[in-house]
Amino acid sequence: MRTKEAGAAMDSEFHVQCPYCGEELDIYLEPDVQGTLIQDCEVCCNPWKVEVWWDGDERSVAVSRGDGSE
Repeated sequence: MRTKEAGAAMDSEFHVQCPYCGEELDIYLEPDVQGTLIQDCEVCCNPWKVEVWWDGDERSVAVSRGDGSE
């Protein structure tokens, strides 16, 4: 699932959906975070691969399975 956040005064929360259990959650990412990281789902505890990048003035996030099954 991909989400975008725009503006210089952005907060650092993104609304995402777990690729395992389907639960919709808000995740917090520090403003300077970019690249790929692994984070566990707060509901089912499965690992997510979280990709964070900048596209112009918007920060985008993509969440996918982080267990190598994708």
